[in-house]
Amino acid sequence: MTNSQKKPSLDLAEHFFRNEYGRMVAVITKYLGAENVETAEDIVQETLLKAVENWQHHGLPENPQAWLYKTARNLSLNILKRKKLELNYKSKKLGVTSLEIEPFEFSEEQISDEQLKMMFACCHPSISSNSQITLILKILCGFSIAEISNAFFTSKETINKRLVRGRKELRVSKIDFSIHLNQKQNLPVVLKTIFLLFNEGYYPSHKNEIIRFDLCIEAIRLCEILESHSTLNESSDCKSLLALMYLNASRFDARINEANSNVDLQSQDRGKWNQDLINKGILKLKEATSESQVSVYLILATISAQHCISSNYKNTDWMEILSLYDSLIKMEDTAIVRLNRSIAIYKVKGVKAAIGELQKLEKKSEIGQNQLFHSTLAEFCKLDNQRILAKEHYNKALGICKNPRDQQWLENKIKELVPII
Repeated sequence: MTNSQKKPSLDLAEHFFRNEYGRMVAVITKYLGAENVETAEDIVQETLLKAVENWQHHGLPENPQAWLYKTARNLSLNILKRKKLELNYKSKKLGVTSLEIEPFEFSEEQISDEQLKMMFACCHPSISSNSQITLILKILCGFSIAEISNAFFTSKETINKRLVRGRKELRVSKIDFSIHLNQKQNLPVVLKTIFLLFNEGYYPSHKNEIIRFDLCIEAIRLCEILESHSTLNESSDCKSLLALMYLNASRFDARINEANSNVDLQSQDRGKWNQDLINKGILKLKEATSESQVSVYLILATISAQHCISSNYKNTDWMEILSLYDSLIKMEDTAIVRLNRSIAIYKVKGVKAAIGELQKLEKKSEIGQNQLFHSTLAEFCKLDNQRILAKEHYNKALGICKNPRDQQWLENKIKELVPII
């Protein structure tokens, strides 16, 4: 096979590997036990290597997915047989009945079930939030350590340490994969982790990109698994979070211009908004609201829907959005919520009211350490013709900012002020 023929085989192997990695790890872990999740990952890694080698020499099989599953199954069975021999030897010495290997399968129902259990395992309350996201990206999404370190702009060593700590907690907790975890109790932690993952993709804190599509897509995929599962498909929070992510993702194409720069909501071409995603988001939102359970995700999704259903920026119902933020504050009174609410205050009550709100917020919280706070306040000050104060806050935002894309945007904003000051 020529090099040109080998490359498509390699690309296809990597494509299927990315799509199937989490599915295979989750199922294999069921049979090996949560304490052996790293062994399950090694098996899947070896499966990829065998796929690359085989497909380059023999071409793509008729059913690549089945080929991967069969290879992973055989490798897993080899390990299980070795464990069985060892355990049976010990059992005979102790006078215990020999152990048998249960049937090993990769059915769609089992894959969905095991992915769900793995998601809850990765978000076990004893595991730190950083390690939770790292475990999900590594185990369920198939991200490499380098990709995870790039996603959060940290070193490979840091990611390795988080994985070591997370895997240790998985071993210590001795999760029984033969039963469903306490899903209702732990669901808020899982949803929060998925939302953090989506937000890091939607507004990358470090990497020089406007949107991390890979992180957003993985967050949506994980939430779809949750929402579609028979034990959770009645959860209003699952539907609300999925609606929120669909609606926010519908604006992706309009957020980036031809110069690969960020386009704010007011300037976006709404013809580029993905109507299919908007429709899916509205549908999930209707399903969530029919259950009469108000939650943070439901209110945020409703706010996003208000933007999506408006024909243009000018016709946005800012009074309704402000009312929704007022309701949100009663449930989650955080500095970030009040920062976002300041935009609605500006639209309804004027720029001076918005400036006053943010100045009060800075005095009673640590929001002053947030670059979005200073860039938002700078914009308000510029609108109020307080250009010296605007420059001061732009500079504060620049001093905090770690994303090269945002640094460039802030530098341009400062340059726009210079000729006038």
